Amino acid sequence: MGKKQTKLETHEELSGSANANFFETNRALTQLHLSGNQIGDQGVQVLGEGLQRNTTLIELGLANNQIGEKGTQALGEILRKNITLTILHFGHNEIGEKGAQVLGEALKKNTTLKELSLGFSQIGEKGAQILSEVLQKNTALTQLDLRDNQIGDEGAQALGESLQKNTTLTILHLGHNEIGDKGAQAFGEGLQKNTALTKLNFEYNQIGDEGAQALGEGLQKNTTLKELNLSYNQIGYVGAPALGGAFDTNSTLTELNVYGNEIGDEWKDYFEIIEDENARLRIYL
Repeated sequence: MGKKQTKLETHEELSGSANANFFETNRALTQLHLSGNQIGDQGVQVLGEGLQRNTTLIELGLANNQIGEKGTQALGEILRKNITLTILHFGHNEIGEKGAQVLGEALKKNTTLKELSLGFSQIGEKGAQILSEVLQKNTALTQLDLRDNQIGDEGAQALGESLQKNTTLTILHLGHNEIGDKGAQAFGEGLQKNTALTKLNFEYNQIGDEGAQALGEGLQKNTTLKELNLSYNQIGYVGAPALGGAFDTNSTLTELNVYGNEIGDEWKDYFEIIEDENARLRIYL
């Protein structure tokens, strides 16, 4: 493998020519993409031995690799000791609550990781609660993808509360997570105080009118959120005007997606009027 190679993408290359010493001593590699290669726990353990001390790797892709608890522990060691990694793709692995615990402890010490993808990882509500503790103290993470993790209302409540203290997270994806009104209410409160988040995705959840009302109240005071995705929820006649009313005071939101909700033709017309009056605003109905 040439010294100038900055990107490694296949499992064959990993197993055929690389070992822990290679990753420790390599001074050129900046991206390592091994997603979908079934490297399993053993593969991550091999990587971990070298990447803990690697000083050039910026992006690591390990999604969809049948990685479990042991592999996640090895990854946790990487995050504790590596000082250059900024982007980690680790979704579609069955890490569960225990894996979330391991990553959470590592992220409390990590000061460089900016983007973390953990979608489809079965972390559940307790896993989300663990990560919410991280968000209250971590000052590096800017993007977090937790889509399809069954975090429910309790997990969402914890994450929403963490927004009141977090000052760095800008993008949060919580689609497909069985989140209802209680979870949305916590985010409504969080948005009133948060000054960092710019994109929030709640698509395909169970948020109804009460949750929409809470989010609307949050938007009235929020000054940073630019994109809010509430598509395919359960928002109806009561929740729709609460969201629309937020635009009386909110001047930062540029995109609102309420497609797939039962808001009715009357409120669709109402949103179209709001959109016409705000050149910066795009509303998806």
